[in-house]
Amino acid sequence: MILTPVPAAALDETLDRFMARLSDRFSRAVFRRIRETSPRRAAGAEAEQHRLAALSIAHGFGLAIHPEGMLCRFNWDGKALLGATEAYVILHEVAHFVLAPPERRGLVEFGLGPGPDTIDRVAAERAATLPLLEREADEAAASLLGIVWEAVLGQPALASFLDQNWLEGLDRSARRGMLNAVGAPVASIAPKRG
Repeated sequence: MILTPVPAAALDETLDRFMARLSDRFSRAVFRRIRETSPRRAAGAEAEQHRLAALSIAHGFGLAIHPEGMLCRFNWDGKALLGATEAYVILHEVAHFVLAPPERRGLVEFGLGPGPDTIDRVAAERAATLPLLEREADEAAASLLGIVWEAVLGQPALASFLDQNWLEGLDRSARRGMLNAVGAPVASIAPKRG
């Protein structure tokens, strides 16, 4: 959910301002790749193609996927991923899996507490193992990694960048530091397009 929507007429200028605040070549290259994608979500057959590509990434990292139609109380229940959701959600959850230490991979929602789509919020909160600030840092890293994968796959990464509030606090440089901080780990595990 976008906290502060950016009017379409102001989007290019806002993205230019974000780019100007990035301090290193790698972060600028990553952001350029994100910016080249659509700010609008795919729909219909294209959205399904994106979902299938995201599921392929999940399988590539060894994640089990719950069967279609199964009611899942969590995006990740410690054993398998909810696959009946949007591509960007799947990629975000795969990013959590990749970034989580082995001891958190078997926990509901990776031990981070409930996410926006979690049905059993009480159980997810009980399974949380990290303090709030560490959860936020983990969420930011998974957010950015999922967005980078979307860009590499030619999916609407800019839509996720906006939805996941990477422009929030732009004038205070809040996200600039976060983007720089997680840039190197993202580069090391980004899937190669081939």
